[in-house]
Amino acid sequence: MNLIMNGSEAILSAADGTRELVVISQKPGTDGVLVAVRDSGAGMDPQNIDRMFDAFYTTKPTGMGMGLSISRSIIEAHGGRIWAAPNDGRGLTVQFTLPTETEKLR
Repeated sequence: MNLIMNGSEAILSAADGTRELVVISQKPGTDGVLVAVRDSGAGMDPQNIDRMFDAFYTTKPTGMGMGLSISRSIIEAHGGRIWAAPNDGRGLTVQFTLPTETEKLR
């Protein structure tokens, strides 16, 4: 939910152009599930993409910088991982993977 809220805020702050938020889920093989949230907002400086998951790092004027850090902790605690990449053109895509129940049993 945090990723969707962040993407929504990013597209609302976009000055012009198409405002688009896409949420995709898929099972790309037998290793688990992938969820991706892609927005058409302003994006992010590629040098700061890895920092966006650090506690207290924010690009929002009223942000606390805790949402993505907490999301990462929850995802990693369940055997997954989270990352972000700039889109071709505008915006950013944040993705995470989680193992399926079958994978956790192995």
